[in-house]
Amino acid sequence: MKEQIIETIPLGKTALRVTPLGVGTWQWGDSMFWGYGKGYAADEIKAAFDASLAAGITFFDTAEIYGQGKSERFLGRFVSGNGDRPVIATKFMPLPWRLGKGALLSALRSSLARLGLAQVDLYQIHWPMAPVAVETWADALADAVAAGLTRAVGVSNYNADQMRRAHAVLARRGVPLASNQVEYSLLHRAPERNGLADACRELGVTLIAYSPLAKGMLTGKYTPANPPPGLRGRRYRGELLAGIQPLTGLLREIGGSHGGKAPGQVALNWLMCKDAIPIPGAKSARQAQDNAGALGWRLTAEEVVALDGASEPLS
Repeated sequence: MKEQIIETIPLGKTALRVTPLGVGTWQWGDSMFWGYGKGYAADEIKAAFDASLAAGITFFDTAEIYGQGKSERFLGRFVSGNGDRPVIATKFMPLPWRLGKGALLSALRSSLARLGLAQVDLYQIHWPMAPVAVETWADALADAVAAGLTRAVGVSNYNADQMRRAHAVLARRGVPLASNQVEYSLLHRAPERNGLADACRELGVTLIAYSPLAKGMLTGKYTPANPPPGLRGRRYRGELLAGIQPLTGLLREIGGSHGGKAPGQVALNWLMCKDAIPIPGAKSARQAQDNAGALGWRLTAEEVVALDGASEPLS
């Protein structure tokens, strides 16, 4: 299948360019939350990877803790059999016993081994966890760039103050902070309210949105009579799931005016209109193709405002 060509955009103030929609790979190998091995396995994941590339999506985000390393191994295996290498991002988890800068470089080398790469495109701090200071890990990111182990660096789950502190340390080393990856969707609009989105625009940091479909709640698949399985069903059920239905209806209505776009495709497009890069998960070719349907068109300003209003009480 011939791959589509999607125009790329810069990641922050770096030379790295990515597609405006990526793929999150938390589901690839995760059995605890997503039920890997129960309904989908390696073949389905490979099909999702291939379908994403065929649709022109070439930005994949993983992490060392996803599936206890399985996600990185899957991605490395898929990439090794592909001609043109996609853009690969992964993350370092600052576990409490990782106490010095050297721990980051060691973890990055382990991630590279699982990925089968000499260099990753984007390396991120997964969470701003104690006891090590934000500044120490930011300095370690700069060390990783200097060592040639990553092209660009970012953070994840940092608030505006933590991001500013990391940005300042990196700036002193001549390294731009490319991105901050946080939860962001129509059902989780905290980045708009806590100053993070504004700080990203001010500093030239790209906001990457994980869980952009609220773990499937914005796809229109789930209703009070048909809740999601597993752990997701415990969080989204009853009145909460019922309360989402009017928003889902509006997503479906707006999608109809754009050639029959599905609710999830509209929700992803809304994030792109907010200058964020959504990275929805995909554990099958069908899901990857559905996600790609968010590209190639754009909501009107009025539609964005309407979705803002409808989601305000829910987020």
